[in-house]
Amino acid sequence: MEVFEVDEEEVLIVHAPGGEVRAYNPICPHQEQPLIEGELENCVLTCSAHLWQFDVLSGEGINPTGTSLINYPVKTEEGAIWVAFPK
Repeated sequence: MEVFEVDEEEVLIVHAPGGEVRAYNPICPHQEQPLIEGELENCVLTCSAHLWQFDVLSGEGINPTGTSLINYPVKTEEGAIWVAFPK
């Protein structure tokens, strides 16, 4: 996983198992910690601050449930990753 700046917005790009690519706001919704400092194992992203966990394929919270990451539509084309931000 990596953080990139696109149109003055930061985005967390996650390469999930199976080759799927996901794009999320790079900040944990719990206490606004950078998710890039967390750990990605299989499809689970764990925030380093308080160990909140998220499914990187859906963005949904695993621990605790009822939470989610802000996701952005993503498309891959000829090796390029395209991210759409809300207006």
